[in-house]
Amino acid sequence: MKKARVITAISIVLILVCASLYGGSSFIAPAVSGLGPGSSGESVADMQQRLANWGYYDGAVNGIFDWKTLMAVRRFQGDFGLQPKGTLLQDTLAAMGLTRLARPGEVYAESGGTSEEQLLARAINGEARGEPYEGQVAVGAVILNRTRDSHFPKTVAGVIYQPGAFTAVSDGQINVPINSSSTVVKAARDALNGWDPTYGCLYYWNPATATSKWIWSRTIVRKIGKHNFGK
Repeated sequence: MKKARVITAISIVLILVCASLYGGSSFIAPAVSGLGPGSSGESVADMQQRLANWGYYDGAVNGIFDWKTLMAVRRFQGDFGLQPKGTLLQDTLAAMGLTRLARPGEVYAESGGTSEEQLLARAINGEARGEPYEGQVAVGAVILNRTRDSHFPKTVAGVIYQPGAFTAVSDGQINVPINSSSTVVKAARDALNGWDPTYGCLYYWNPATATSKWIWSRTIVRKIGKHNFGK
């Protein structure tokens, strides 16, 4: 009995120490169906790279969900109005553009296109829904143009989720489901295939609603639908 009590006491101490290290009551156990502490592989590396692109993570992109990764995920979740649990379930995966879960711990592309195409389509949907088709392609082209400019992140996800860059992210429109046969999916595909109606523009804005004085310092190249496109 004495030995059992000693073992129990040691176990309690270890639990308390772990809870302290992981933020008390907010201690996160490995995710049951998702990515979390204890996960590893290409999905974790992809997530780490995205967080690094957006300035949340400064550790090694090694595919290991460690303490730094956990803290980076929590900061991302807090900024995007998600519960900062540190695990990546459906809501956080969608916000990061990591598509959906196939099986516990596995991420794969949604049907109807690659994850990049789907994310670009959702951004177009949130930013240019109701615009003429050329205007939807143009919004996608601006996002892609930014990935090739040294002043912006190098990936589609990095550009789209750059803090404050797009209204569709801040108001949640980026997470609105879209059908694989939707026009915005075709617009994203055309943009990815090289159609750029903006001729290399990095910015667009609606002159009727724009509140930034700085944006009017850009040279307007084209006006398509309700948007000005400029450099």
